[in-house]
Amino acid sequence: MDLGLKDKSAIVCASSRGLGRGCAEALAREGVNLVINGRNEQATEKTAEDLRAHGVTVDIVLGSVSDHATQDALLEACPQPDILVNNNGGPALRDFRELDRDALLDGVTQNMVTPIELIQRTIDGMADRGFGRIVNITSLSVYQPILGLDLSSGARAGLTTFLAGIARSVAGSNVTINNILPGKIDTDRIRQTMVYAADKRGVEFDDEKARQIGAIPAGRLGTPEEFGATCAFLCSTHAGYITGQNIRLDGGVYQSAF
Repeated sequence: MDLGLKDKSAIVCASSRGLGRGCAEALAREGVNLVINGRNEQATEKTAEDLRAHGVTVDIVLGSVSDHATQDALLEACPQPDILVNNNGGPALRDFRELDRDALLDGVTQNMVTPIELIQRTIDGMADRGFGRIVNITSLSVYQPILGLDLSSGARAGLTTFLAGIARSVAGSNVTINNILPGKIDTDRIRQTMVYAADKRGVEFDDEKARQIGAIPAGRLGTPEEFGATCAFLCSTHAGYITGQNIRLDGGVYQSAF
């Protein structure tokens, strides 16, 4: 299927590896010119090199996307993005009792305030041009709690609710806002949660990994590639009637008929 994205432009945050990279790769295959972002220069440069093999332009902005200077640089590199993929590292796994006020505020800034700030700066231009796709990478923990990720879950749930009405306000301008909620995808982040869970249960990592995979109806971890493909479809010209939605990619873990 031709997604109708050739020569569009996208900002993909936190995209040097993991889910963000999966999204960037899927968009690059569709001919989207990219601005990618990461903190590790070597990893980000390697990702950019791989993405350019698809024949698209790839610019790099290094730094934390929560820093205003980094946000400024992203918008300087791509002043009129057609696509914005919001992604950011979540707070480390911690017992909620260990979170002081600074840690709480940092977590909310990372996973709620930062994407809102970028949407504020891009949404009106998208509406004026008559096309825009905003995809936020959140988490299945928005629906289903994960012990130790309470701060991440709360901030991402706040983002989801904050944007629900905003998504409807720009739908008539062919601008959509959707969220992808990853379950257990094979990334460094999910391995960290498995290590945390193994330590809490007093078992070996491999045993905990097998236990968690056994609880997934699909019988496996997801891949960044299939996650990226979902993102690319939501960004496509065919997805203009999908907005304000939470798309769960979890292999059937969340058990609900609706």
